Amino acid sequence: MSEFRIHHDVNELLSLLHVRGGDGAEGYIDLLQKHRTPYVTTTVSAHSAKVKLAEYSKTPEDFLRKYEELKSKNVQNLDPLLYLLSKLSEDKETLQLLQQNAKERSESSANAAATATSSYSLPQTSTKMSMQELDELRKKLGNMTASSNAPQPAEVTRKMLRDKHNKKNPSQPNPVFPNWVYDRPALLGDFVTGPAPPGDPAAATGTMPLPAQEEAMVDDLLFVLMGVDGQNITAQPVLGRQNRSFIVDSTLDMSIKELVNRILPVASYYSTVTRFIEEKSSFEYGQVNHALTAAMRTLMKEYLILVTQLEHLQRQGLLSLQKLWFYIQPTMRTMEILASIASSVDKGECMGGSTLSLLHERTFNYTGDPQAQELCLYLTKAASLPYFEVLEKWIYRGIIKDPYSEFMVEEHELQKEKIQEDYNDKYWDQRYTVVQHRIPSFLQKMADKILSTGKYLNVVRECGRDVTCPNAREVLYTLKERAYVEQIEKAYNYASKVLLAFLMEEKELVARLRSIKHYFLMDKGDFFVHFMDLTEEELKKPVDDIVPPRLEALLELALRMTTANTDPFKDDLKIDLMPHDVITQLLRVLAIETKQEKAITNADAADATLTGLEAFSFDYIVKWPLSLIINRKALTRYQMLFRHLFYCKHVERLLCSVWISNKDFKLYSSHCAKWFAAAFALRQRMLNFVQNIQYYMMFEVMEPTWHVMESNLKTASNIDDVLCHHTSFLDNCLKDCMLTNPELLRIFSKLMSVCVMFTSCMERFTQSLRSELLSQEQAAVDVPTQSEHAEEAEKKRPTTQLFAEHADGHQLDAGFKAAVGKFDSNFNTLLLDLLDKLSIYSTNDCEHSMISIIYRLDFNGFYTEQLEKMAIERSQKASA
Repeated sequence: MSEFRIHHDVNELLSLLHVRGGDGAEGYIDLLQKHRTPYVTTTVSAHSAKVKLAEYSKTPEDFLRKYEELKSKNVQNLDPLLYLLSKLSEDKETLQLLQQNAKERSESSANAAATATSSYSLPQTSTKMSMQELDELRKKLGNMTASSNAPQPAEVTRKMLRDKHNKKNPSQPNPVFPNWVYDRPALLGDFVTGPAPPGDPAAATGTMPLPAQEEAMVDDLLFVLMGVDGQNITAQPVLGRQNRSFIVDSTLDMSIKELVNRILPVASYYSTVTRFIEEKSSFEYGQVNHALTAAMRTLMKEYLILVTQLEHLQRQGLLSLQKLWFYIQPTMRTMEILASIASSVDKGECMGGSTLSLLHERTFNYTGDPQAQELCLYLTKAASLPYFEVLEKWIYRGIIKDPYSEFMVEEHELQKEKIQEDYNDKYWDQRYTVVQHRIPSFLQKMADKILSTGKYLNVVRECGRDVTCPNAREVLYTLKERAYVEQIEKAYNYASKVLLAFLMEEKELVARLRSIKHYFLMDKGDFFVHFMDLTEEELKKPVDDIVPPRLEALLELALRMTTANTDPFKDDLKIDLMPHDVITQLLRVLAIETKQEKAITNADAADATLTGLEAFSFDYIVKWPLSLIINRKALTRYQMLFRHLFYCKHVERLLCSVWISNKDFKLYSSHCAKWFAAAFALRQRMLNFVQNIQYYMMFEVMEPTWHVMESNLKTASNIDDVLCHHTSFLDNCLKDCMLTNPELLRIFSKLMSVCVMFTSCMERFTQSLRSELLSQEQAAVDVPTQSEHAEEAEKKRPTTQLFAEHADGHQLDAGFKAAVGKFDSNFNTLLLDLLDKLSIYSTNDCEHSMISIIYRLDFNGFYTEQLEKMAIERSQKASA
């Protein structure tokens, strides 16, 4: 069970129980994931759970009757549910909570019922009811009960199934029997009930001598056994799915009547089976039921042949009531089993896989009865043939031909082109899905492999290649499951190898992934240096002023002039300008299904002033079938990693440009050196922080994780393993690069913002000094000097020395010193906060890879004392 399914089921259960407050669904989900174990249903555990629940029940008979009713309907997961309920009954706290909840729900339903009005009014209690009124009331109540419990008419059910099929397969409508098949009940082979034909009443059979009574009853029984009323035995009308009952002449001799009642159940079984065959042989009920009714029809022919032979004996005067009882006994067991199966399939409304599950269970349960087991085995083999035909086409060719929606795998109309457009597109997971109630119980363990086998072959077929499993053999039902399990295993292994070889060798999946790594994980250093130099001025503009074709041209130039030119897939790299900066994008993803989601989603005003650097990202063109692996979801993760690295590289370039522009300050006099020294030290600490973060992400996270993925891809046995390894690689990179933790992400974002603001401040200060210096130099040239020698000496003075003298005279105390001090304080506070949070997560959540950042940034123990002090304060607060 997936985490999403657990989350959905827990929320549904909490809403049904009206549980509010507390930790909500998350706390229960964590407990379930830590303590869940696979439950294997056994006869012993199911029986013990049934006995225990019957003991707890106030009405054990009703409970057992309901259990048998659900069991006869072949309800899925009934035994595991019993086991769960027996465990809940042992937990007193849970039991008390459920009882309280049941009491509240009953009270609310009672209040709702009190406000409703009834369509039938009872007489006042003060008046005495007459017998006529009592009979009318009894009839009304009986009709209401019968109408509420009676199933839908067969023609309504057929129409619903037909409409459902025609809606799903409009090009292949269901074949429909002509109306006269249903309008002529005499053709069905079952009893035709109606008013007795007019005529003179015959003399009571009970007044005849015993031999005459016996002869008359033999005649009647032979008629009744073929579905025709006799003179002394008449069939009663059937309501819904009831068994047929008969009325026997009450004047008969007791011994004859007793023997007749022993034989009549065969006629009831015949009626049940005949009605089942006539109803379920319609195409609306699917091919499995159609095949089952065909097999039953064959057995019924043998039964009718036996009755015909008995008639022949009766005409010769060789058949007595005792002989009839003797000859009919072997058939009675067969008819009983057929009627039981027909009733169970009808009550459970079984189709396809659920019918096969019921037949398999019956076959397995008759292990001690060879004849009964052989009969059920014959029926199951016959019914499973159309199902296995669909299965063979699926596991051998990757084709689904399931016109009646009976097969366990269901196809959905999804377009594979959307994989590159929609982040939430789940083509691989949702194009073909398993429908649980259609899985035959004997294929339950192999359901996932059956699904995967057909999916693998279908992908190859979608690429225009016809593929058929060379080990294809007919799959037949048998009690020895290993026979068809081996067939499915062989087909699965073949399909896995074919698709894996197709993607790895013909489509060069690993080479494609390496190409993506070159660009999205900044593997090509010379390419990025050249590209950022070319696009620096363009990316400084607001995103609305950027011309994308110009960026594409610059990208093409950088690709052709660097080592990236050797990449055969470089033409698939494209430019993409995103609507949000990387931090906002990451926070929006992390806030999904949280309390902060609405606030973050509505906070889009700041994105209106995005620059090209903040919005810039790469995109990559991936075609089918590689888009199964490198889908939009995977590309979005690559983009997040790239934008994070790209922005860090941008901040590093800004700090380096400040270092270059500030080289002129090396000749400053000692009067202002202390202020610039503080700024230079802060710049170097910022540069050290950014470079170490980049080194950690690229060489301690991405490279080792990439090599692990590459080695895993070499040993992958199927495409699902490839998907799992690729997704795991991206998830680990995002997690270890601090992109999945909102708290760490916000601190890191603030640190980057401080660095960018510091570089802007230094650039503005440097430019202001230079502009004032240039203006003074220009004024010095215009003012006449006292001598040519002094003028020449003034001209030969280095510009840097003039700049230094000007700086010495500039009043820096008020603004520059305070600004540098504020930047220093903010950077220290945020860096300590980041190191402290990293220390907590690496200890509590066992994220040991993040501790490398602490060792890199605190290599000389400069922050150790402050971190220890923060840890002590935190522990004191926790203990208080």
